[in-house]
Amino acid sequence: MDACRIPANTSKCSRNTMECFMVLSTQAQKISIGILCGLFGTMCVFENSLVLYLIFSSPGTRKKPSYLFIGSLALADILASIIFVCSFVNFHVFNEAGFSKEVFLLQLGGVNTSFSASLSSLLLTALDRYISITRPSEYKLLMTRKRAWTALGVLWVTCATIACLPLLGWNCCVLDSACSELFPFVDDNYLSGWIFFVVVLLGCIVYAYAHVLWRARQHVAYMEKHQAQVGKQNTRMRMDVMLAKTLVMVLAVLVLCWSPVLVLMIYSVFARLSDHLRKVFAFCSTLCLLNSMVNPIIYALRSKELFSSLRRVFSHFRRQLKAAEESPEAESTHKSSVIET
Repeated sequence: MDACRIPANTSKCSRNTMECFMVLSTQAQKISIGILCGLFGTMCVFENSLVLYLIFSSPGTRKKPSYLFIGSLALADILASIIFVCSFVNFHVFNEAGFSKEVFLLQLGGVNTSFSASLSSLLLTALDRYISITRPSEYKLLMTRKRAWTALGVLWVTCATIACLPLLGWNCCVLDSACSELFPFVDDNYLSGWIFFVVVLLGCIVYAYAHVLWRARQHVAYMEKHQAQVGKQNTRMRMDVMLAKTLVMVLAVLVLCWSPVLVLMIYSVFARLSDHLRKVFAFCSTLCLLNSMVNPIIYALRSKELFSSLRRVFSHFRRQLKAAEESPEAESTHKSSVIET
């Protein structure tokens, strides 16, 4: 492994740089992290896999750009949960450090790509909702399937490129620069750039959703003044009100899950982190996984179309179970009647 300049507060670990970042010192901490990652990761894979199945098993949903964005979100959350849980638990719980710098940066690149793609998919979903509520008459012309697929392609390529920059040479070993206190081999300037990228994504999401919420509030005021009117206009307004409630949940979960990690990352760029804060960062990192677990509940299961598809899947599954339970009884009844004859 290449020799690498490491933070001053971990200089005693210069023999093996990786061990400097294994901050969980007690068995209880390792068990807690293992349980959190296992629970959140398993639920995340199951929920988002179900969302992907519901979207692409129905011709009506897989053709709509909004559901393509939700599908991209689900795929990114699946990849994030698998790569994050495997690498995070392997490193912090089992203290595995027998791999090279390149392998570690490849794993980190996979985690960053997945989480960045998840946030970027949220941004595309926010922009899709923004266009649908601000320019409803032009929505189908502006948001076509071709444009949706193009946007998703640009999204994933951009996120993968940014995430792989440390592997391609922007790391503190190659540049002989200051290393991050939170991630092995990661250059402080790169971490600052990645933080800026994520903050811009979050800012755009908040702005788009805030505008949608404002328009929904206008619709609520209009509904209160025109209680007697019925028809398509009021139906659309009721949908906007429901959308507003969903977006409040989206913003609350997004801010709660990402704020602690981003605050500690920003703080690490300007000041030294104590061992306690580095342990806090390790536990706060699981909140990003929690966000990926909650996303399908907020985005997908509150959708009437996907919820109807889910009910059909469960109904079909129950019918199959019922048929399987009744089949042996029918067969035994048939056999007994043959014997009696």
